[in-house]
Amino acid sequence: MHAISFIQDLAVIMLVAGMVTILFHRFKQPVVLGYILAGFIIGPHTPPFGLIHDEDTIKTLAELGVIFLMFCLGLEFSLRKLFSVGATAFIAAGLEIVLMIWIGYEIGQFFGWSSMDSLFLGGILAISSTTIIIKALGDLKMKNERFAQLIFGVLIVEDILGIGIIALLSGIAVSGTVETGQVFATVGKLSLFMIVALVVGILLVPRLLAYVAKFESNEMLLVTVLGLCFGFCLLVAKLEYSMVLGAFLIGAIMAESRQLLQIERLVEPVRNLFSAIFFVAIGLLLDPAVLVEYVWPIILITFAVIGGKVLSCGLGAFIAGNDGRTSLRVGMGLSQIGEFSFIIAALGMTLQVTSDFLYPVAVAVSVITTLTTPYLIRAADPLSIKLAGVMPRRVARVFSMYGEWLRSIQPQGESALLMGMIRKIVLQVGVNLALVVAIFLGSAYFADRLAGYMSPWLTQDNLRKGLIWGAALLLSLPFLIAAYRKLKALAMLLAEMGVHPETAGRHTARVRRVIAEVIPLLSLVGIMLLLMALSASILPTGELLVVIALVASGLIALLWRWFIRVHTRMQIALLETLDGSADTHPR
Repeated sequence: MHAISFIQDLAVIMLVAGMVTILFHRFKQPVVLGYILAGFIIGPHTPPFGLIHDEDTIKTLAELGVIFLMFCLGLEFSLRKLFSVGATAFIAAGLEIVLMIWIGYEIGQFFGWSSMDSLFLGGILAISSTTIIIKALGDLKMKNERFAQLIFGVLIVEDILGIGIIALLSGIAVSGTVETGQVFATVGKLSLFMIVALVVGILLVPRLLAYVAKFESNEMLLVTVLGLCFGFCLLVAKLEYSMVLGAFLIGAIMAESRQLLQIERLVEPVRNLFSAIFFVAIGLLLDPAVLVEYVWPIILITFAVIGGKVLSCGLGAFIAGNDGRTSLRVGMGLSQIGEFSFIIAALGMTLQVTSDFLYPVAVAVSVITTLTTPYLIRAADPLSIKLAGVMPRRVARVFSMYGEWLRSIQPQGESALLMGMIRKIVLQVGVNLALVVAIFLGSAYFADRLAGYMSPWLTQDNLRKGLIWGAALLLSLPFLIAAYRKLKALAMLLAEMGVHPETAGRHTARVRRVIAEVIPLLSLVGIMLLLMALSASILPTGELLVVIALVASGLIALLWRWFIRVHTRMQIALLETLDGSADTHPR
């Protein structure tokens, strides 16, 4: 009977969703709203009777919908896009998220809601809807305009920060406290995990997919992709992160493969099925009585979303150097909430830390702001003209002077080239150090299990620790050497820029040489002290540590060129994958 009940529920969902979405498509409204309305119609709270009997199974399928939704969002993500979005995206997204989390928290406190409800409300309001914005801009035929490209850049940064918000809220929900140290620790661990997962994943996964694609079997490729997706989600869950993070990351890794277009084509029908169930499940949870009871909070939150996002995103775009008209269009284009908000609201319910009313309130605000999005985008131009007309001349002059000043301080010519080189070197150093830290933390995490394997033939605890720590150091040597070489290049560059013959005279070359040698050495000492602190649980005694240091020094002296060659091959493989994906399907 359970199987028949499930098939009946699935049939009802698909039939009603199909009919409602046909109507929404005819009236040129977002299909997502049609799915939510379909869920509302067949839900248990809508008279005369509920058509769904097995809600738990539907919720399980909806969770699969979340995974596919985030996986496909990852497929549309690109590291190259992230590096090319510019200052506008980072400033606007950062300002928007900070302001909206604060506004959401204050609104929750104003209505007397609990701290956890208020905090989750802030997270719900923080991220705009990629799906709805792309649909609205496509319908208005504005996708190729400059403000639309800036919006897409903001959405890319929002996706990354949204994953961080989910991880933070999960950690806070489990611990029940919001401590500054804990927040920084969570952000640090999350950043480290994402960097390592992306680097290692981009080195391995595209090559595996390329090998599978040689068999020219769509079935084999689809099964491999889904296996990697669910396997990585399971790994992330075992590491006590959200499966949403895993789905997004594995999608972003696969986005760098040459088979991306084929993967998107194969996954699209599966995603559409489970995403439809996810949005219908959202509608199932809508209770008209709750919506009536919380009508004033819904109205206030809706105005807060529109006003807060127009202000924060518009101001962020203006601070980054865009003109007033473009900035206003960016702000008004991003003034809604969508799929990320549903995921955060569902997270609060799953962890049982938020009240039942928060989910339907979030859905109601999303529906209203979704309907207003096209009208706000259309109204941006007339509104900017009116504001320009009524703005006092002094204020307009200040804004104009700010834009000119911002353009004047931007590095030009050789300075811009040097700044670009410095950013690239710092990024490379950061990635190498992240891999090193991950190796040592991973060794500490698995130390007890490794020690158990070694205990039959190695009885002394200190020797086991020394072996584990020494192995971690050996694995890290290619990355440590690469970081040292990059730091030396950075020190030489800074010495050339900072030490001039006019001040140092005939000692210029000597001073530059000293700076170029001292900075990398001091940095390396600091790195090693950090590693010793992070791996304190597996750190051997001083005598054994000296022996390990001597052995490592000998290996570096003997195998310096080999370590450099190994790292260079890895770097070339990484760049080839990124370049290959960009050449095959530029986005």
